Amino acid sequence: MFHTASTTIRLRMLLPLCALCVLSACTMAPKYERPGLPVPVAYHKGEGLYGQGGQELGWQDFFTDPGLRRLIETALANNRDLRLAMLNIEKVRGQYRIQRAEVLPTIGASGEYSARNTPAEFTATRERGIVRQYTASLGFSAFELDLFGRIRSLTEQALESYYAVEDDARAAQISLVAEVAGMYLQCVADRELLDITRATYKNRKGQYDLVRNKFNSGVASQLEVSQAQSIMEEARSNVARYETSVGRAENALALLIGAPLPADLPNVRKLSKLNMLADIPEGLPSSLLERRPDIQAAEHRLKGANANIGAARANFFPTIALTGAFGTMSSDTARLFKGGAEFWSFLPQLSLPIFDTGRNIALLDVSEAEKKIAVATYERTIQGAFREVMDCLVQRANIGEQMDAESALLKSTSTAFTLASARYDVGVDSYLNLLDAQRSLYSAQQSYISTKLLRETNAIQLYKALGGGWR
Repeated sequence: MFHTASTTIRLRMLLPLCALCVLSACTMAPKYERPGLPVPVAYHKGEGLYGQGGQELGWQDFFTDPGLRRLIETALANNRDLRLAMLNIEKVRGQYRIQRAEVLPTIGASGEYSARNTPAEFTATRERGIVRQYTASLGFSAFELDLFGRIRSLTEQALESYYAVEDDARAAQISLVAEVAGMYLQCVADRELLDITRATYKNRKGQYDLVRNKFNSGVASQLEVSQAQSIMEEARSNVARYETSVGRAENALALLIGAPLPADLPNVRKLSKLNMLADIPEGLPSSLLERRPDIQAAEHRLKGANANIGAARANFFPTIALTGAFGTMSSDTARLFKGGAEFWSFLPQLSLPIFDTGRNIALLDVSEAEKKIAVATYERTIQGAFREVMDCLVQRANIGEQMDAESALLKSTSTAFTLASARYDVGVDSYLNLLDAQRSLYSAQQSYISTKLLRETNAIQLYKALGGGWR
């Protein structure tokens, strides 16, 4: 133990240091003011106005289909891109803690031993001797007094970077949820298209067999046989194409969830069988954009750039670094902590920039330019997000009418195909009209499924554009 008699000296050394640490709590960074939203205060939808706010939903409430929720949970646990984003948070958190540690001195203990052999001709007694010395000390080295807030500004910048990376990870999670939902919808739509195409091929093959039999009986012409065969082969080709699409969609879904598709996952084959999306409430203010993770990340980077200006300004002022230690020394280890001679050292160092060929001015110019860049990036991110939401709302305002039109088209083409088949069977109409009706029906079926997929995907895109929900 060190002697109690030296306590007063140590306190006299530490009290000024603590006072200077308190005084150094201020920074020279300019006062942060959030830029205004460079977009209208509300979203417009046709003649109405979204402006009163609605209900906030998490992804568990937004996506209600049990199979999809299971896939999303698996993706959140296993997706490698999301895992990298979360690991990046841990990395930046560590970097912030390293920077924050510079605000306070690093105190360490050390012990030394030295032995020196002095020749007799260099000693006062003309006798050769060995001098041994043991030293134990406690102190700090090159601790910078942050009188002008340079270190605190850098610490604040590191903290804002940490917050930004956290928001980046949240944005990655929202994007992953939306991608899994979108790919699941695509997979179901491809299965439905495949089933329709298989049914179409079966129907056309039956028509081809019928026309060929008529040709063998001398009732149909070779032209009609060729036309029936061509439309049948077209359907067979489409079957192979949609089988490929289903396989690729399932592979993409497996990649997103980071695991094979569950064997007991329901094999849903119709979009109408899914009840997976919650209704979107009326009243969506544009201030919802502020909760988007990418916008929050852009603002944190703006705050970090603002803090960097304070660090650059502090470079113009003196820097004071302190090195100090106290301890005991003795020629015998037994007396080192008992009767050893106490010692202390205190070494303040002042550094004042006088001529640096404009380096500090250039650093300040760079930091101010970086803040302007961060402001422009923040505003651009908001404008891009506003457009994404507006595009979703404009599409959603018209998707209902489009669905009604597609439904009516499907009904009319189905009726036309039935009539054309009946007229051809009784010999009233030509086979060319039947072929045209078949193609029109198949095209209407494809368009109807694509429009249903578009309607469901629109809700997913709006979920993502609003930052994972709404309030």
